[in-house]
Amino acid sequence: MSGAGGRPQFFVDAWDPAYGASFEASPGGPAAPSSAQVDPDVELPAADWRALGPRDGVHAPEVVLLVDGVRRIDASVWTAESDGVSYPGVAASYAAGVVRCDLGRGAAEMAGARVARGLFTASPSAQEMVAGSVRYPVHRVGGSGELSKLPAAVQGPLTALEVAVSDAARSDGDLLVVDGPLRARRQLPRTLGYVKTQHSQYLDARLTAVVTAMAPGQRCPVFRLRVGTGWGGWSWYLRLPVARGAPWAGIVRVECSPDLEPTDAIALADLSLVTLPRFASTPYKDPRAPQNLVPIAGLERRLRALLGDARLLHRALSAAARRARR
Repeated sequence: MSGAGGRPQFFVDAWDPAYGASFEASPGGPAAPSSAQVDPDVELPAADWRALGPRDGVHAPEVVLLVDGVRRIDASVWTAESDGVSYPGVAASYAAGVVRCDLGRGAAEMAGARVARGLFTASPSAQEMVAGSVRYPVHRVGGSGELSKLPAAVQGPLTALEVAVSDAARSDGDLLVVDGPLRARRQLPRTLGYVKTQHSQYLDARLTAVVTAMAPGQRCPVFRLRVGTGWGGWSWYLRLPVARGAPWAGIVRVECSPDLEPTDAIALADLSLVTLPRFASTPYKDPRAPQNLVPIAGLERRLRALLGDARLLHRALSAAARRARR
């Protein structure tokens, strides 16, 4: 995109740089293609792609549930095995919660939250760590258990915790929005995966131009992603309320279960367009506006508080390790 004299135009991302960027291009540039296969001819033929607005007669559900999880590494640990081998590990705390938004009453409340902890390591002999009254059960990971890869091992138990808290809060006719890709939550009914940071471009340049030209409150047609050996699900982009700026400003990617029929996926896309913009944040309140939805931001703060004081836990873990060595 160029201005007068062929000079490129520059935009400042609205997000605080401490949180990265709302669109994170690969080293090859924003147009670098993803390895995923795309079927764009789901809702409209690719040749007819255009920005879509709210469909007549579609209204937001009375109840929307938004679920999110947080995780924190409380300490890095090492084991000393009897055969002289040493394994790294991480003591992690994680929490999941759900906010129930009653759009009819204009009220939101936390509908449930759970905290869990664990010691993640490949050590075959590691035992539960106890730091005062706090316990870290062992989660044994496969492979060599490299320290740099251990934090990612927390995601599986965290996702399971998110499923558990959302299941307990659901009711007939609600809509569940999970922060991030659906992953293992694809079986949940009436559920959207909400991806606020765009790491990859899945569409070709012509279809991407349709996406970046969308006005606030518009979405692109539904397309299908094939990741690896199977179809990864139905997906679409929509633009939240935002002042015009960088091409990807305010754009999020939404996905739903690949098990749905195309007509059901399109219906969820229409529903997302009249629902998600209502929760968009504003720059003076949130450094990741508008993508970091207001209920999610509040939920994250509550969940981090539930994790407890990181310094106290680190101190208690250090003391427990010293006692174990005596």
